[in-house]
Amino acid sequence: MIKFNHFNFNVLDLDKSLDFYKKALGLEPVRVKDAEDGSFRLVYLGDGLTEFQLELTWLRDRKEPYNLGECEFHLAFHTDEYEQLHQKHQDMGCICFENPAMGIYFISDPDGYWIEIVPEDK
Repeated sequence: MIKFNHFNFNVLDLDKSLDFYKKALGLEPVRVKDAEDGSFRLVYLGDGLTEFQLELTWLRDRKEPYNLGECEFHLAFHTDEYEQLHQKHQDMGCICFENPAMGIYFISDPDGYWIEIVPEDK
């Protein structure tokens, strides 16, 4: 048997990213791993409902933003609170693309990663 465990995003400013993921999606740290030499920190975020985790990797010596190419990848969440989340994300100014015909939209995190928001019934 094999099942999903986690997905990774590398982040430049860990505190800013942790704040974003908590405010935008309600994700909380569930596990932290620090390198003995302080060169990196891994923070695993959970939604409190599933076993799936988002790993945020912070590298001490990284100074320049990550090149995400054309950002042709994304993480997706489905929700039964679509309208409320859309308003919250609109107020936060983090919506980067909307597709009304499909009934979905995307938000962008502080490092430019795209996150799709899908209504539960889609």
